[in-house]
Parts: sequence; structure tokens; C-alpha cells
Amino acid sequence: MNRPADSAAVRRTNLSRVLRYIEAHGPCARTEIAAATGLVHASVTALIADLIGRGLVEEAGATVSGGRGRPRRLLRIVPGRVWTVVVQVNRWDIRLRVADLAGSAVHIERAPHRAPAGEPEPVAEAIAQVVARAVAQADGAHLGRVVIAVPGPVIGGLVAAAIPFGWGATDLAALVAEHLPDLPCPVELVNDANMAALAEYHALAVAGTSHPDTVAYIRADVGVGGGLLIGGRIHSGSHGMAGEIGHVPVSLDGPPCKCGSRGCLVTYLGLQALTAAAGLGAFTPGQDAAAVRAELDHRLRSGDPRALAALHDAGHALGAAMLAVASAADAGEAILGGYLADWAPWLTPGIDTRLTGRRTAMSAVGFAVSVGILGADATLHGAVHVGRDRILDDPTAVPTGDSGAPATADCAPPVSIGH
Repeated sequence: MNRPADSAAVRRTNLSRVLRYIEAHGPCARTEIAAATGLVHASVTALIADLIGRGLVEEAGATVSGGRGRPRRLLRIVPGRVWTVVVQVNRWDIRLRVADLAGSAVHIERAPHRAPAGEPEPVAEAIAQVVARAVAQADGAHLGRVVIAVPGPVIGGLVAAAIPFGWGATDLAALVAEHLPDLPCPVELVNDANMAALAEYHALAVAGTSHPDTVAYIRADVGVGGGLLIGGRIHSGSHGMAGEIGHVPVSLDGPPCKCGSRGCLVTYLGLQALTAAAGLGAFTPGQDAAAVRAELDHRLRSGDPRALAALHDAGHALGAAMLAVASAADAGEAILGGYLADWAPWLTPGIDTRLTGRRTAMSAVGFAVSVGILGADATLHGAVHVGRDRILDDPTAVPTGDSGAPATADCAPPVSIGH
């Protein structure tokens, strides 16, 4: 005899199967759902009644089949019923996106913060302020989750170390929640590079890229980070640092790194290293990173010799790190994101120089280099994917009762990143 807890778990699983099918294939009929999920028709009817009661699914008209019989009533999800609030926090600003259950953006905001290095509390307060403004607009929508993406490994819900901020282990989610005592949903902390890796992986797959089993994602904005995907899922490793290629040493006697080592990839590929090598002077924490990147980009496209040489040398270092990841994790592909994607044409010659020997000696072992397509929004797309998954995995998190929800805002939906 099933225990109540077992029965509840089975019901959650079946609700998820039905909701996911409708989300992916709707409008669709009950008979189609039963055939696809393997659930008996009576169970499907009861599960759909539950989902309708939670406001997640609604009737969408009827269709008449080619034969005789009653018209089939169609079902579709109600995108505006659930909102996911995602936040990407960088050293100088906060980016926020609110998405509905279909993944479409209903609110976007970007706000600077002036939090001093080494103090997480001012950052938490700034995050809470932008989240509060977004939550105030959720008239009738259920808030599924607040997902905060941070630059640093996340272990057990804590930021283990956020080097750009000068933090040690920090419970940033709890700090944010303290400023939002009436928030009706959980706050979840995720690694920003992992979210970007997830988003780019699925976006490229939708665009036609066939990925190998193990894929490394490498991205740079100011520092250099990354993620590792196995079978399309993020692999975090023992300490949340799998795929953090920025701190792979590529030189035994290279420049000192903030992580305590020497010759890390970031000391050759980070924005500070690139601007110095390109003759733009020292990049300081107070500078506008976007303006510095724009100037370096201008010099590259103008054929400035020092800028071209800086990217060529950086490509060499990046190729060396790729070889390390290919050997240690048996990765068959690297996806470039951030400004690495923008500057791939100038990095590629150095990368190829490093990879040529391995490709020649081990021609049967392929290693592809792909360029990301989501740009600066990759992390936000990945975080939206995670937040939506929490509801699709457990529809019982959405209460029954009044399910009046605002319509999705009239704006272009983000690039689909799959399921």
C-alpha cells in the first residue's frame, strides 16, 4: 500500500508530465496527452482538472477529427499565471528580467549599484530593490521563484567565493530575502557562467548544432569563467567549480592571479590583461568596462597592430586551456561566450595554432569550437530556464483558487533554450 508521501510524489510527477507535454505541444487534446504520456484517460482528466484549478492550463476551443464523434477539446498553458524573476549581478550593475511560463519577457530592468568591494550587504540591498519593483507589478501572477546569478562557485546555496566582489563564503540569497520579508517565493542562487552555458548549449542546438556528450563553455566579460555540460546538463563538480576555466594555469611562471596561483588563463584573457597588451593602459575597477571593450573592439576592427597581437596571444593561451579541458574532462566541444564570441575571428588563429598538433596526432578525437549566439543575455536566459523548470517539475507549488493573471507583455520572446 502506498504511503501518502509516495502518492503525493507520484501525483507531482504525473502533473509535471502532463504540464510539460501541453507546454511543448499545445494546444492539444486529452486523448493526445494520454497517448503521449502513457497515462490512462481518467487520470489525465483528473490531472488536467487540477492544472486548470491552479490556473496553469485552460481550454483553447475544440477541433473536429476526420471521423464521427464529439469534437476534441483543446488545452494550452496560461503563460501569465506564473512569473520567474531572474537577476544577474555584476561588479558594477544588476540586470533583471521577469519571464512568464512560456519564457517571454514581461519586464526588463538594468540598474547600477555602488557597493564597495568586500561588502555583500549593499549588493543584497540593491538586488532586493530591483526585485521589489518587479514584484509590485505581478498583479494576479504567481511568483514562482527569484533566481540570482552570481560570478562565483555556488555550493549548498552559498557563494563559495566571489573574487570580483572580494567576498568569501556568503549566503547572498538569505541576505536578499531579509530585505524582502513578504516575498511569497523562494530565492535561489546559481552560478552565472553555468546559466550562460546552459542557455547557449540549447540555443545552438535549436539552431542546428549537434553537440558531443561533454561540452565546455568559456566566456569572458571582465574576468573569465565557464561551465561544463554532460549530456546537456550542468556538471558542477565536487565544489561547484567544474568548467571554471579562467583559473586553469596555462603558464608555470606567468603573472600572479587573485586566486592565489600564477599564470591562470584570466591573466592572459581577462579584460585587464587584454587592454594592457593592446596598449590601452591599465584597466582599473572604477572604469566603465563596456566603454573599454568598445575601444578595444574599435581598434581590432581598424586593424591596430597591438590590438591584433594581443588577441592572437590571448588565443594561444585560450587554446592551451582548451587542451587541458579536453584532456581532463574529455570534452569534445568548446562554446565561446561574452566578448570571446565577439572577438572569435581574432582569437581563432591563436587557438588553431595550439590545437593543430593535437588534432593531427589524434585525428579520430574531434574537438570543435563553436561561437555563442545569445550575447550578454545568455545568463538571464539560462536563469529563466531554471526558474521555469521549478514550476514545470512541480506544478503543486502553484496554489489553487483565483488564477486571474495578467497577459504577457507585448514584447519579443527570448530565444528558446529548450527543455
